[in-house]
Order: sequence, then structure tokens, then C-alpha cells
Amino acid sequence: MIQIPVKKSLMEIKSLVRIFKMIRVKLKLYFPLIKSLQTLLLVFSGVAGYMSARPDNSDFILFASLCGSLFLTISGSTILNMYFDRDLDSRMGRTKKRPLPSGNVKPLEVLIFGMIFSSAGLIWSVTLSFKYCLILLAGLLIDVLVYTMWLKRKTPWSIIWGGISGGMPILAGRVLGIGSIDGIGILFAFAILLWIPTHIMTFSMNYYEDYHKAGIPTFPSVYGFKHTRLIISLSSIGAALSIGIGFLILGLSIGYIRLLAILTVGFFGIVIFGMFKPSRVINNGLFKYASLYMMISLIMIIVGT
Repeated sequence: MIQIPVKKSLMEIKSLVRIFKMIRVKLKLYFPLIKSLQTLLLVFSGVAGYMSARPDNSDFILFASLCGSLFLTISGSTILNMYFDRDLDSRMGRTKKRPLPSGNVKPLEVLIFGMIFSSAGLIWSVTLSFKYCLILLAGLLIDVLVYTMWLKRKTPWSIIWGGISGGMPILAGRVLGIGSIDGIGILFAFAILLWIPTHIMTFSMNYYEDYHKAGIPTFPSVYGFKHTRLIISLSSIGAALSIGIGFLILGLSIGYIRLLAILTVGFFGIVIFGMFKPSRVINNGLFKYASLYMMISLIMIIVGT
């Protein structure tokens, strides 16, 4: 009589272990859908925008809610992009092994997953600030409806709208901190907008055949590599100038200004060298340096304010 409950308990434990294993496998399949590095960088930009307002550091709940709502909304947007781009991804060597084109996850599940994440993030955000929620909603709609569903398959200029969407988190964070849209928030959003072409155009050059096979119009395919490199260079310079002006208006200490100046000189050096000696190595170097430059700039905004 004593053994029966023991056996039953062991069976329940084994069932729980199987359930946890299934959940772990499912999470492993779904995790790539959020593009973790891209999502974390955008969340980090939102945190930088919020901290630039010099908020009350004792309000931990608000800060945690900011991070949570940003993560859910941005992740949801990315998942929805994956859903609508699944046919394009299946034609490209770089993306055909993603969860959807590889058949590891079901499209309907991904669509529901993306809508739940997006809705949860927006509902959470509206409890913090209506203006903050509106900016996140605008970013979501621009990214999914305008960039992904409408323009991506029609024109290379779609990346402008993708860039606007990418600049929404830092603007939203700033708005949550001060309660309104101001020049600094717009400057930082503009910096993100100008940084994004460095990312997307570098990929479109490196994987030119992939994009051509998928039927996606890109700047290299429409305007050529020379003009694409020029646009990358000019947008990189614009991003650096926007960050620098933002630093000055924020009144960050001279130490941060000097560090940014040193980083900017290196940035401009790679840009100029790439214009006169173009190569795939220089393109990739500029892409990596631009990402590092943006991350260090965001860190300095957070620490310096």
C-alpha cells in the first residue's frame, strides 16, 4: 500500500520531466525567431533613451517594465517579420535554415506567437505611458506593415522605413523619461535610422546573389556597388554626427566627448579608406565597427547621464 503512492509520484515526476524537455526543445526552435542580438541592441537603445532623461534611479519597477515591454514588442515585431518573409527566406542560402523555411516550426504557431508577444508588449507599455505606447505601436506598424509587407519586395528604399522603425525604441525610451518628444530623442532616433543602412546594405552586397535569387530589390542590384558604398559612408557619417550633437546637447562630461571623438576619428578613417579602396573586407570592417561604435555610444549615454 505504501509503494503505490511512491510509484505514482515517480510517474508524475517523469511526466513533468518530459514536459520540461518538450518546452526546452520548443524554446530552442523558437528562440532564433526573435533575432536575439538585434533585439537586445534595440532594447538597449530604448534603455539609453530612457536614461538620457536622467530619471529617478530608485524606480526599479518602471525600469524593469521598460525593458520587458520593449523586449516583447520588438521580439513580436521580429517574429511577425519572420512569418511574412518565410517564402523569401526559403530562397536564400543565408536564411533557408531558419525555423520557418526549414519546417521546424509551423507558420500558424509563429503568427500566433508573434501576435501574443506584440500585444503583450503594447498592453504593458500603455500601463507606463500612453505616448510611450503610441511610439512603440508606430514602430511595430511601420516595421511589419510598411517595411515588410508593403515595400520590401518593391523598392530598395524600403530600408528607410525599416530604419525609422529601428529608431522608435530609443525615441520611446526618451519619451517615457521626459513625457514628450524633443530634439534629443529625434537626434538619437535619426542616428539609429542612419546606422541601419550600414547593416542592411553590407549584407545586400555580401549576399548579392541570394537577394537576387529571392527577388528582393536592393541598392547594389538597382544602383550598383559603388553608389551603395557611397550611401553607406554618408549614412555612417550622419549617424556619428547625430550621436555627437546629442552628446553635446545632453551636456555629457568632457571625458565622454573625448572618447566619442576618438572613436569617431577611427570611424571616419574606415569610411574614407573604404571609399578609395573598396573591398569586402573593408565593408565588413565598417559594419562591425559601426555596430561597436553604436553600442559604446549607448553605453556612454547610460553611464554618463
